Amino acid sequence: MALLSVLTPVLAVVLCLVLGFMLLKSHQSETTSTSERKSEGALKDKEFRPWVDQDLQDDTDITAKEDEDGDWVDSNEDDCQHVPFSPPRYPEETMLQRSKDFYTLLNQRRSVRFISPEPVPREVIDNVILTAGTAPSGAHTEPWTFVVVSDPEMKHKIRQIVEEEEEVNYRQRMGDKWVNDLAKLRTNWIKDYLDVAPYLVLIFKQTYGILPNGKKRTHYYNEISVSISCGILLAALQNVGLVTVTSTPLNCGPQLRVLLKRPVNEKLLMLLPVGYPASDATVPDLKRKPLDEVMVHI
Repeated sequence: MALLSVLTPVLAVVLCLVLGFMLLKSHQSETTSTSERKSEGALKDKEFRPWVDQDLQDDTDITAKEDEDGDWVDSNEDDCQHVPFSPPRYPEETMLQRSKDFYTLLNQRRSVRFISPEPVPREVIDNVILTAGTAPSGAHTEPWTFVVVSDPEMKHKIRQIVEEEEEVNYRQRMGDKWVNDLAKLRTNWIKDYLDVAPYLVLIFKQTYGILPNGKKRTHYYNEISVSISCGILLAALQNVGLVTVTSTPLNCGPQLRVLLKRPVNEKLLMLLPVGYPASDATVPDLKRKPLDEVMVHI
């Protein structure tokens, strides 16, 4: 009996060690299995999903499990024919003069919030939009939609949506610092120009394409592509003597998309009121940074 009393604690210790060893092996096996599944998933993603810089994902559906969704296609073109390209080449003196002239033109561009109701030829707007559409885009997907609004009733509905959300932005969402930084520009949530400007141009980015057969097509770097297009659009407006103010109304995108009956793959990126400047228009007396503050030459 005494021997049994001595052995009992020893047996208990041995039993605990055996159970612990079994549990440890089970955990290691499960961890290995999980790791293998993750590795297989990562490999599968690399094989079937295009690589994207994590800093440039810009809310695009490119990160979706496209290989698991039969609605996606690789491309709507089998091949792209290449053709000769011979742009004009200017003498150095001409290049220098053209660069100065173009800078002078664009340096006059200002954000103008006082816009004339005077009509602007529709063909001019069409050509400006065509010019914006010459922008480069990821895999030449051209992921932009320019909605041009001239109907007074529709413009007013847009203004109502924008002002309602902008008031909340100024009073609650943006914070004191942001509002104070804007105070010197004398801007607030009241947007008279949305009614007055002869045209409102709303630029939507297409987060993915929808082909005529209903299939989806990946739009790589859609936000960057559309942003470049917006820059060209601003230059094109300046070139014809029209003005605008770049507007990115926070929290208005979904409502405006529904109002304008745009599809779910489109997201509002920018809203531009477009027209001639009002006769009494004023702008803040701002200065631009000199070359040595914006360029680094290595």
